[in-house]
Amino acid sequence: MLKEGDKAPVGVAVYDQNEHEITLGSFLANASHVVVYFYPKDNTPGCTKEACSFRDFNDEIRKLGVAVVGVSADSVASHRKFIGKYNLSFPLLSDPERKLIGAFGVWGKKKFMGKESEGTLRTTFLVSRDETVVRVWENVKPETHAFEVYEYLKGLFKK
Repeated sequence: MLKEGDKAPVGVAVYDQNEHEITLGSFLANASHVVVYFYPKDNTPGCTKEACSFRDFNDEIRKLGVAVVGVSADSVASHRKFIGKYNLSFPLLSDPERKLIGAFGVWGKKKFMGKESEGTLRTTFLVSRDETVVRVWENVKPETHAFEVYEYLKGLFKK
């Protein structure tokens, strides 16, 4: 897994919910930083809470000059439905081949209800315009994570 200070793989191309090929670098062209949150699956309870939480804080985060983007291995069509169903105000990137997920190192073993499986680890990265990983959040709580990220960003930009 990438850690703070590492160079982020901002040139890895995947597809957004509109089937446009896109890289994280394209978000950094218009923002000072990008929050990249990786999540396991669209329309599951925890992932829905996390997405709606980022939706609710997205305007405030954007005012700080920061873009938000979600990434999972779900299909473009699944992302499109998820965005529509919950009125999400930020892009979701589809990575079924796990190119971006693998480059960030967030595919691995996890436990859920006592069962071990492999999948996308719920992890968030803050990447700066110079392509450096500024902050990493692991094992986040879906309900409160966006607020935690927003509070961190407010502190970062006060300096």
